[in-house]
Formats: sequence, C-alpha cells, structure tokens
Amino acid sequence: MRPHDTPPAADPSYHANEKHSELILGLDDRPAPLLGMLAALQHLLAIIVPIVTPGLLICQALGVSSRDTNLIVSMSLVISGIATFVQCRRFGPFGAGLLIVQGTSFNFVGPLIAGGALMVKQGTPVEAVMAAIFGVVVAGSFVEMGVSRILPFVKRLITPLVTGIVVLMIGLTLIKVGLISMGGGYTAMANGSFANGENLMLSGVVLAIIVAINRVPVVWMRSAAIVIALAVGYALAAWLGRLDFTGMHQAPAFQVPLPLHFGLGFSWALFVPMLVIYLVTSLEAIGDVTATSKVSRQPVSGPLWMERIKGGVLVNGANSLLAGIFNTFPSSIFAQNNGVIQLTGIASRYVGMWIALFLVILGLFPAVAGVIQAVPEPVLGGAAMVMFGAVAAAGINILASVHLDRRALLIIAVSLALGLGVSQVPEFLVHMPAAVRNVLESGVATGGLCALVLNWFLPETPNANPAGEH
Repeated sequence: MRPHDTPPAADPSYHANEKHSELILGLDDRPAPLLGMLAALQHLLAIIVPIVTPGLLICQALGVSSRDTNLIVSMSLVISGIATFVQCRRFGPFGAGLLIVQGTSFNFVGPLIAGGALMVKQGTPVEAVMAAIFGVVVAGSFVEMGVSRILPFVKRLITPLVTGIVVLMIGLTLIKVGLISMGGGYTAMANGSFANGENLMLSGVVLAIIVAINRVPVVWMRSAAIVIALAVGYALAAWLGRLDFTGMHQAPAFQVPLPLHFGLGFSWALFVPMLVIYLVTSLEAIGDVTATSKVSRQPVSGPLWMERIKGGVLVNGANSLLAGIFNTFPSSIFAQNNGVIQLTGIASRYVGMWIALFLVILGLFPAVAGVIQAVPEPVLGGAAMVMFGAVAAAGINILASVHLDRRALLIIAVSLALGLGVSQVPEFLVHMPAAVRNVLESGVATGGLCALVLNWFLPETPNANPAGEH
C-alpha cells in the first residue's frame, strides 16, 4: 500500500500544470531498445525490494524451508512480470494500457503472518499452512475480479474514510512485524539472540542510510534509497559472516514454474481478513491508475479513464489468482513508478514491457532469489520498517482528504480502538465462538469491519464535505 495520489474528479491543478509536464515519450511512443532498457532499469530499482520483501517476511515468520522460500520469491518476480506486461499491453478488458508496474502487496503480510503463525502454533504442518494461504489467495482473487465489474456500487459502500482506516490499521499492525525483523526475527527469539548488538547494528545502519539518502537532493538516489541501503547492509552482513546461501545452493539453475506446489487448502480464519483487504486494494488501484493517467497526460475522468480503472482492478484480481496457483502472494498496482515517470519524462507503456521481461528473467533464475534470500533478517527489517511506516502514513494521507466531522472522528476512534485492542490482547475473545474468534483475532478485519458497519449505519451530515472521494 502506498500513499494515495490526488483523486481524479475535477482536479483544477491537472490542466494548470499540464503544460509544465511535457513528456519525452508519450504513452504509445516506442523508445529505442537501449533507452527502453535504461528507463526500465530505473523502475526496477524502485520496485525489486518491495516485490520480494513480503514473501521473504512471511516465509521467515512461518518457518518455510530455504528451498521453498526460494521458489516463492522467484515466483513473486515472475508473476509480477506477467501482471506488469498485461497492465501495459492490455488484452480486451484486462489491463489499464498504461505504464503500470504490479508487484507483491504488503497489504496482506500482517494477516497472513498472524493467521499462519497461529495455525503453526496449533500443530498444522507448514506445508498445509501454505496450502491454506494459497487457497485463500485464489478464493479472494475472484472477489477482486468481481469488484472490478461493480466499482460504482463498491465505491459507495467503501468510502475513503473506511479505506483510510483499513490502510492505517494495516500499517500499524505491520509495525510489530518490522520490529521483530529488526531484532532478528522469530529464529533469533528462539535462540536468544533477539535484539542483540549485532542485529540492532545491522538494522540500524540500513534504517539510517535510507533516512540520510532521502535528504540528498539527487532525485535518482532518493528513488533507489532502499536498494542502496540494503546493498550496504548486505556488505556489512558479509563482513560479519552473516550471509546464508543455503537457499541458493539448494535451488535449481533454472526455475520451472510449478503450479500448486503446496496444493490448495482453505481457512475461514484467513479468508475474512483477506476479503476486507482485497476490497480495499481494489479501491486503492483507482487512485494508482488515476495517478499514472495524470502523469502520462491521459484523461482522469470519462469513459476511457473508467475503462482503464476497471481493467487495472481486473488484472489485480486475475494476477492474484495466478499468484495463488503458482505459490506466491497477492499483488497490487505499485505507485512508485509514477515518480520514475516524472523523473525521466518517459510514460511509454513499452517501457513497462521491458520491466516485465526483466522481472520474469530474474524470477526464472533462482540464483537471483537465493542472493536476495541470503540477506539476514535484521538487514531486511531495517528497510521493512520504513516501508511499513509508509503504509501507515498512506492511511493518514487518505484520512487527511476526508472531512473529519464528529461522525468521522467517532468511526475512526471506535475502529482503531477495537482493531488495535484485539490485536494486542487476543485473550479478549477467548469466550467467543471459535468461528467468530478466528475472524476477529485479525486487527485489520476487526477494525475494517467496524469501520464498514459504522460508516453504513451512522447517518452522514447532509453538508459533509465530500473531499477524498475518488
């Protein structure tokens, strides 16, 4: 999840700034191969870490084997490449037809780790847990594909107020995941090395470098801050002898995509929180597609814009279906590439096809995933903490665009209190029926459902400011 961009409706700055946003290459311009590859590499620097990080964190938290982790990370790259190609190329109703990059979403990390860890704690084998996760990913994808066909209705039901609360809840619950990674992860908790000096040094250095680079006036360096910081952390970990290449040594030279490697299972306790997030991710795509249309000097209202939004959300869902079948996690449209479009002045969707090609190639050669997998968890945690904080900031950004009257503040207060409360004190639900308890143990599900119900039943003030509506 990323901070939302300006909603499309009648943005007065769009036409005012249009003459100041000349593009070197427009949407349908074909760049020369070398220029296309260079532009694609800049996008790749901005997205590669966010694409692989969710899979690494979930696998590390659930104790997935090195070989299977390598498969999952490799497939996250391949599936992201396929989705990016479809978004840019557009096939019938599938795709937005813009320079859009799609990758593994952070939105689902917290609920999947919480629900999966609970199943492991109850004695479910890790392979069965992963089968249930991927079954839920597949089931939820149909929800998102359905949403793409009825967007106007869903937008009335899930307003920016509800979306902002859910995004904020996702970010706040992810902070715990990031902090555990900074301390060394669940493995370090088990062996007594959690948050020791070495782990804190590795994570602290990465975090400090990201902050420092974001103060540098060179735009391309800021866009690659996470990659640069991880490279430094990687080198420091190598000097300390902390790199583990087990996953790379166990991986084949070439990864043939294996459908249903873990099989398919299902869990209602996992599905309901995922359902809420699938709905929110669908609406988030509206803002992301609109932002890309804007920087690409394409319409941000009217039938073409609506077709692009419907196509973008449809691919969000279809690609999550593909992700579940090929053993990786749900994906969503990334907003990072909008900054790169503005930086380079290149909005050609053919650059997106180069990005897609690079992602698929990287994913088919597991040595790449093995090198990334060798990163110690504290190094990854230092970067993840920033990215997770950005998710919470995105939620605040959405809520800032909403008119915060007494009704809105009451909905925010109750939803956050209940959502954060049950995630911190799950024992509060101990006497509830198992089916209810399994659902409400997810803070995102509790807070999101509470926001949805209150927003539906509490009457809105007639003169409420509609700011923030997409």
